[in-house]
Amino acid sequence: MTLDNRARNRVKILYWERNGFCLWLKRLEAERFKAPPDPGDDAIELTAEELNWMLDGFDLWRNKPHRVLRPRYVA
Repeated sequence: MTLDNRARNRVKILYWERNGFCLWLKRLEAERFKAPPDPGDDAIELTAEELNWMLDGFDLWRNKPHRVLRPRYVA
């Protein structure tokens, strides 16, 4: 997937489907897509679930995962 415009209102997705490439384009009328923190990246790899979240407006790069907890043993 590439975000190639400064307005960040378009997303292009190039993918392989069984016997050829498909190009999918979505342009938002009033909103902006949430962009990754490093605009120098040419392509972004997402799972299908992450793609759906991004298209729905969820910011994947600012969301922080849960803290890793380490159990403490009590003797």
